[in-house]
Amino acid sequence: MTPSGALTTLFNFPQGSLNGTLVQALNGDFYGATFYDVSNCTACGTVFKMTPSGGLTTLYNSRDGFATALIQATNGNLYGGTVPRSDSGTIFEVTSSGTLATLYSFTDGEYPSGLVQDTNGTFYGTTPDTIFSFSVGLGPFVKTQTTSGQVGAAINILGSDLTGTTSVTFNGTPATFTVVSTSLVTTTVPADATSGRVQVITPGGTLSSNVPYRVGP
Repeated sequence: MTPSGALTTLFNFPQGSLNGTLVQALNGDFYGATFYDVSNCTACGTVFKMTPSGGLTTLYNSRDGFATALIQATNGNLYGGTVPRSDSGTIFEVTSSGTLATLYSFTDGEYPSGLVQDTNGTFYGTTPDTIFSFSVGLGPFVKTQTTSGQVGAAINILGSDLTGTTSVTFNGTPATFTVVSTSLVTTTVPADATSGRVQVITPGGTLSSNVPYRVGP
């Protein structure tokens, strides 16, 4: 939908609906999951990719359960959980090209939802009875609030172990900054900054932003 309200239908899912929200990956395409409730499949669905123009590709089709909302991690792959028709759910990983791997299977009828990636690199989520963490070995990163702004805009940088930060750069352009706490650095978009990754140098190493920062209106 345009800012003026003109709406274009890009794709209609037959006998199904989106499960959770779409996520736009760094390649510009959208990824999501569907849930189908039809007579011959009481809990099944797909993981799909859709281009901005509406071209849709099914990456994974399941008759044993349906996928929860997806997130894109710092390695570029997508992660989500499954809610099964029977037994227990799983955590899965799917590449942007559609290769899917099951990473963890729950027991006792549990199933995950609400996966998020913390700036320490670890995933967190919930089941109906627990809060859990799950690691695939991804390293720490920083996250900017927001992900775009003009020169001079005030920016929060979130991370882990930021005490002792010695440098903040926007795509290589140095910025002035203030270390507020171990998890927060404040800065402003410097003059001559260009779009790209924000990097923070700490005593523990160099941390890059999970997504490129876009400089401009």
